[in-house]
Amino acid sequence: MKTYRLNAGVVLFRADGKVLLCERIENYPKRWQFPQGGIDDGETPLQAAVRELREETSVTSAKFVAALAEPLRYDFPPYVKQRHPERHNVGQEQYWHLFFFTGKDSEINLQTQEPEFRSYAWVDLEKAPNSVVDFKKNIYIRVVSEFLPIIKKYLHQ
Repeated sequence: MKTYRLNAGVVLFRADGKVLLCERIENYPKRWQFPQGGIDDGETPLQAAVRELREETSVTSAKFVAALAEPLRYDFPPYVKQRHPERHNVGQEQYWHLFFFTGKDSEINLQTQEPEFRSYAWVDLEKAPNSVVDFKKNIYIRVVSEFLPIIKKYLHQ
């Protein structure tokens, strides 16, 4: 049976509708992604999303808006498995969350205790799938299709 690492992903958007996309430190091709990380034992996916957002970007000024109803899965390609032989999972099962950023850019600090990102950008959500590694592209396309209408509705209330 395939085992997947439980993971929480975060799409953080601001008042102009742009979303936070971060560039990973590792030298993968197309190394941009949304903040995300493993779900610890005893944590809910939402708790993990809040923690990962804080740990990876220092952002705490965020209001929860929505979550996907079901997790999305992807398998790691061989080159990722080779770089991380300690992982025994075939991929990740991701629980995606949408947050509205209530702070200022000065709050974003990628020089965290364990830095994962070298830079960030605010981008149109629809462009995010073109910036990620190929094995995550279908997940990002799905996240865009689910969250884009929610963002538009939220900003036009």
